[in-house]
Formats: sequence, structure tokens, C-alpha cells
Amino acid sequence: MALQDTLEQLRSLDINELDVNNIGSWPAAVKAIILALLFVVVVVAGYFAYLTDKQNVLETAEKQESSLRSEYESKAFQAANLPQYRQQKEEMEATFGALLRQLPSDTEVPGLIEDITLTALDNELTIQSIDLQPERKAEFYVELPITITVSGDYHDIGAFVSGVANLSRIVTLHDFTIKPDTAPTDLNMTILAKTYRYQDEDK
Repeated sequence: MALQDTLEQLRSLDINELDVNNIGSWPAAVKAIILALLFVVVVVAGYFAYLTDKQNVLETAEKQESSLRSEYESKAFQAANLPQYRQQKEEMEATFGALLRQLPSDTEVPGLIEDITLTALDNELTIQSIDLQPERKAEFYVELPITITVSGDYHDIGAFVSGVANLSRIVTLHDFTIKPDTAPTDLNMTILAKTYRYQDEDK
């Protein structure tokens, strides 16, 4: 019955008769509708003014959580494998130290040239020249090029190259040229040997 009365009031309502200065005299149905609209407006405005910012904060926090979780898992894995990492570090330091010991110092270069000379003589080669080239500095090491020219037969030259590559000091071989020599069976080979010195020795 009350619903019918309310609908009847709304049907018979003339908006022009409503006095804005005296809202208290408006029919109850109109006041209820106005309150409901105000409630909806307040809820929607509150959502956009408050909850949207909170939603953005929540999304940012969720992304940070995912990132932190991945970082935690990575660090937890590293922590679990810390003994192995330390062992690998010690092995790398030992290997690095062994390699450094294979690099000649300035005072050892004459000995290295002597080793190259003996290797050539042991393989019955004739040494045409062994020339030290200017040093070339890189970031961590100094390169010491040595131009070697020898002559002999094919097999002896091969044995010489193998012997130089297997010296106790690190020597790399580059840019070789082989030409016929005066004797029919002999060849003349020019090769660039490079050895290295750790840059820290210059500091």
C-alpha cells in the first residue's frame, strides 16, 4: 500500500512546485530518490578519488613483490651454492696465477729468445733472423711481438712451429709466410710470435 502511495505521489508531483529553499517540505519519495542519487554520486566519486589511486599503488606493489621474489630466489640459490662459488673462485685464481707465471717478465725475454733459438737448432733449421718488435699495450697486458725467419725442409719447419707453441711460456704464432729457399727441398718461413706480459708489472 505504501509503495502505491509513493508512486501516486511521484505521478502527481509537479517539479515546478518544489521549493529549493524548503527541501524539508518535499514529498518523502522525492527526498528518498535525491538521497539515493547523492549516495551513488558519493560512492562513484569516492571510488575514483580514493580507490583508483589505491589500485595503482596495489598494482605497483604487486610488481615490486614479483621482482623482489625473483631477486630473493636468485640470491637464495646463490647462497645455497656459496661453497661451490668460493671453490670455483679459488680454482680460477689458481688458474689465473698459473697463467701469469707463464707470461715472461722483461728480464725473461732473452731466455725466451734463447728457447726459440734452441728449438730451431734442435729441428735442424737455419735461423735467418729473430727480431723483437715494439711492444703493444692493451688494457690488461703488454704484447711482445717477435718476428722469426728460418729456413729448412717442410717437416723440420712443422716440428719447429709445434715446439715453439709448446714452450713453457705462453707464445702464440701469427701471420706466417712460406716461400721456396735456394735449395730445392728447403723452404723459407717468416712467422710472427707473440708473447705477453701482465700490465700490472708496469704500475
